[in-house]
Amino acid sequence: MSKRNEIYDISTELSREFGEIGTEKRKEAVTKAWEEYNAQILLDARKNARLTQEELAKRIGADKGYISRIERGLTVPTVSTLYRIAAAMGLTVELRPI
Repeated sequence: MSKRNEIYDISTELSREFGEIGTEKRKEAVTKAWEEYNAQILLDARKNARLTQEELAKRIGADKGYISRIERGLTVPTVSTLYRIAAAMGLTVELRPI
């Protein structure tokens, strides 16, 4: 049987890599994953809006380095800054029940 056809237990791998669900290590990993996911969404949105980091930064009154740090997941913008970033790209932020 080739390795491709083997059943892969992702839960076991996640626990091995990041700790069991509920542990501090796992919580930190989940937080980091969400930060990186959101950073990628903002990067994609900026590119779809055909804006450079510098153009977006000017629109929100920040510097290019700040936008770069957000897009690399190194900085998490405040909610008010997130709204300004979205508006600067012609987007809105919607909060709704899950």
